Amino acid sequence: MAVVNPEFLQTLALSGQDAGAECFNCGTCAAICPLVDGHFPRKMIRYAQIGAEQRILENALELWKCLHCGLCTRTCPRGANPGEVILALKRHVVAAWRER
Repeated sequence: MAVVNPEFLQTLALSGQDAGAECFNCGTCAAICPLVDGHFPRKMIRYAQIGAEQRILENALELWKCLHCGLCTRTCPRGANPGEVILALKRHVVAAWRER
């Protein structure tokens, strides 16, 4: 069972990006992403939105598959900048790993 942290988005904002208000999880980023693996980056953004920090940490290696090609950001209908959200998640994961 995943534990959710409703304050996770505020924590993520400290790492560079708040994914809460902009993204409505339409899936455009997942459709255009060259990774096409398990709904990336949509899945990780959704985990951030609901505060499933443990799920992000469990699937952290997926974040490093991101090529930062910018396709997701260019095609996002809301301008949510999914690439920057993934970068912020990477920063958060690295900080969490350092605390161990």
